[in-house]
Amino acid sequence: MWGLSPDLGIDLGTSSIIVWVRGQGVVLREPSVVALSRRTKQTIAVGEQARQMLGRASENIIACRPLQQGVVANFTAARRMLSYLFDRVCGFRRLFKPHVALCVPCAATAVESRAVIEAAMAAGAKRAYPVPRPVAAGLGAGLAVTEPCGHLVVDMGGGSTDIGVVSLASVVLGESLRAGGADSDDAIVRWLKRSRNMIVGERTAEEIKIAIGTVAQDSDGSMTVSGRDAVSGLPASIEVHSSELREALLEPATALIQSIRRLLERAAPELCADIAHNGITLTGGASLLRGCTQLLQEQTGLRVRTADDPLCCVAVGTGKYLEMIRAGGLRA
Repeated sequence: MWGLSPDLGIDLGTSSIIVWVRGQGVVLREPSVVALSRRTKQTIAVGEQARQMLGRASENIIACRPLQQGVVANFTAARRMLSYLFDRVCGFRRLFKPHVALCVPCAATAVESRAVIEAAMAAGAKRAYPVPRPVAAGLGAGLAVTEPCGHLVVDMGGGSTDIGVVSLASVVLGESLRAGGADSDDAIVRWLKRSRNMIVGERTAEEIKIAIGTVAQDSDGSMTVSGRDAVSGLPASIEVHSSELREALLEPATALIQSIRRLLERAAPELCADIAHNGITLTGGASLLRGCTQLLQEQTGLRVRTADDPLCCVAVGTGKYLEMIRAGGLRA
């Protein structure tokens, strides 16, 4: 069944797509953006080159994100993006089609999971396996998620956040928030328009979040932000301080805390005991927001840690999951 086919573990994220290859580790990370010709529907660019076109392309070019909130929103664009990645990683004239494991939200419906698998198969995979995102994140973070012990994993992605209690390589309790780092960007956009009469785009908001975004109380960073003045309609620049942004970023953080509490209230006493001992593990790019770990620790009373490589945890975990299937440790 396996033969000489390459094994790929893929983190299909709303913001970025990360590819792991057996024997090589993480080899590719690209923004999850595809640029298509509106007239011919041909692929113009994929990844970083396509991301540069967001908000800047002419009306003849459609620059879109094939995945929204962790699931396939545009099947054709998702298939072309995966086909591009297969060509990059395995070679255009590949002799063997790859076996692929792809992450899916823990609350994904059967239809949503099937769409991911069908997109991979249509792009040229020999076999494709869905992996619940909390399981992949836990494996990538080095947790013993295959053991009969509960681990609370929170994967904070760009378009969705998956909260899962993982044991025996499966999600015992899980919840998917259709919200992630992109919602923090939206919160910054709304706050700047409401409080400072400044209109900025998605990319600028993300840059602000990375540079000075925080939910910590003792924050003193600042940066110059350029955009369009909402009153005059002309280009303008203002100085923004991180302490001001905290107000905007606390809103999505509060929704995450409430979801974690709901999940813990539903957990069996034995799982709660395991979580009290193991704490909470954060993965995903959005977990790098300043003050996130401390805020969750204060609000839950549990020990919270961020994985060593939160950005690549899910990709590495999908690869490990595929290796376990290959070795016969898991049933596909």
